[in-house]
Amino acid sequence: MKILVPVKRVVDYNVKIRVKPDGSGVDLANVKMSMNPFDEIAVEEALRLKEAGKATEVVVVSIGPAQAQETLRTALAMGADRGILVQTDATVEPLAVAKILKAVATAEGPGLVILGKQAIDDDCNQTGQMLAALTGWGQGTFASKVEIGEGSVDVTREVDGGLQTVKLALPAIVTTDLRLNEPRYASLPNIMKAKKKPLDTKTPADFGVDVAPRLTVVKTTEPKGRSAGVKVASAAELVAKLKTEAGVL
Repeated sequence: MKILVPVKRVVDYNVKIRVKPDGSGVDLANVKMSMNPFDEIAVEEALRLKEAGKATEVVVVSIGPAQAQETLRTALAMGADRGILVQTDATVEPLAVAKILKAVATAEGPGLVILGKQAIDDDCNQTGQMLAALTGWGQGTFASKVEIGEGSVDVTREVDGGLQTVKLALPAIVTTDLRLNEPRYASLPNIMKAKKKPLDTKTPADFGVDVAPRLTVVKTTEPKGRSAGVKVASAAELVAKLKTEAGVL
């Protein structure tokens, strides 16, 4: 079985985000970029399934600028077999990403697609669900455990009331949550080997997908700074502040 893992290049989670002075978006100049953490978990899970003999090949795909090759090489260094870059400098929205991934899945014929539940840059949490709708495949979102069976996959997913396990017929879509696994670090020998692994470059036009944005960002603003804490002399004063200042009572 082949596993397809989409990965996204995002601002590193350790970087403090800066908003452009005109409020048109996030300033990406001279900012460290890395693989979306939820996608790292997806790559790790695919590799574990391969190591357990449940899969024969792990293919990673990324949609973005030429620099996204670095993200793919990171996945290859972790242990993925080959990569596909769908190169575009445009801002690609979740629906367009899902359409491209559907085309890639049709060409590759994977038994399972594993991707992060959301990207930390836009927090849309839409691509996996849209891909499942476009392909007509079953979906298991927010996975905290994945077990491959005979022609099916059991996905334990996190819901408000606890844990829910669903059985999906393959092929299927799985989106990963934080508690699924702990991604491995790529070793130096594997980083060197990754440079020689195959990486194909395509464009959205190759798949007949229009990536023109359908949404317009009106304004981007930074969150308000937190005010300093104060000490109160009594419970009555605390309640008064919660009512009049905080507005929570």
